[in-house]
Amino acid sequence: MVADIHRTLLYGGIFMYPGDKKNPNGKLRLLYECNPMAMITEQAGGMASTGKGRVMEVQPTELHQRVPIFVGSKGEVEELLQYYNEEH
Repeated sequence: MVADIHRTLLYGGIFMYPGDKKNPNGKLRLLYECNPMAMITEQAGGMASTGKGRVMEVQPTELHQRVPIFVGSKGEVEELLQYYNEEH
């Protein structure tokens, strides 16, 4: 994930790991994977979302809590979320 975020910060685009039927809450862990990358991306002017809100605003309920994630430039993530929320 670090390499993916690095590439996204340098060249643009979106990194996403949404939930699916097998893993509706996604596969990446909030405290160890999503929050650090969300903080770096937001400090660089980007956006990190779970599809329902900011990743940084999710209150952990368990140590290894998993969440879906969409990370990238603010405009691209906002556009993606419009399409994503139409489907969900």
